[in-house]
Amino acid sequence: MEKASLSRPGNPYDNALAESGWSTLKTELLPRGACFANLEEARLELAEYLDHYYNTQRLHSALSYCTLLEIELHYLFNLP
Repeated sequence: MEKASLSRPGNPYDNALAESGWSTLKTELLPRGACFANLEEARLELAEYLDHYYNTQRLHSALSYCTLLEIELHYLFNLP
């Protein structure tokens, strides 16, 4: 199976954040070499991962090791 690229040919840094995000998702959501049984299982697992882990519990180094939820709440409570 050919690897999908999110970059233009000849420009590997074109979409580095998206590539990094996909890499993290694949590493954390699926054991190495595993795959989902069907599309519905993939949708359910992805929703669970994003809603109950990635956005609420996973620490992000680019956000000073805060969760996305913490950053969102900080922003909402500190609006001018």
